[in-house]
Amino acid sequence: MATAIKNLSHYDINSIPNAENMKFGIVVSEWNENITNGLLEGALTALKENKVKEENILVQYVPGAFELPLGAQHLLEFTDVDGVICLGSVIQGETKHFDFVCQGTTQGIMDVGLKYNKTVIFGLLTDNTMQQAIDRSGGKHGNKGVDCALACIKMIDAKNQLSKK
Repeated sequence: MATAIKNLSHYDINSIPNAENMKFGIVVSEWNENITNGLLEGALTALKENKVKEENILVQYVPGAFELPLGAQHLLEFTDVDGVICLGSVIQGETKHFDFVCQGTTQGIMDVGLKYNKTVIFGLLTDNTMQQAIDRSGGKHGNKGVDCALACIKMIDAKNQLSKK
């Protein structure tokens, strides 16, 4: 496993583009809230560390992971955010429900980004156990919310740089 010996949330702040004037939406699943709250905390911390103003961050909650794509679409349709970070957690159970939710959510998040030509970041943990989710939402492997916030900043910056050419 790639994350077995790493904390994925360490980064060089000097390698992150200036995000001071960027606007972010964050869609957070209420399902597995002990995990998703940790992801949200990580994303907010990373955005603020990179000089994003609090008023330029809009958080929207949705019931579960499957609703993340529509929540992202609503933010892109009804606000002026530059990008959206989708945060959720699905933990393997005894049925195929896990597979359907993960596949549908993954495809939906990608489709929304392509439809609106805006950055939409996939921050859905798809773990086999609760412990794996804990380890990736502020535990021994860092916080995937941090990684998603940084990816969002970088992708918005990349689009902005290309649009100037």
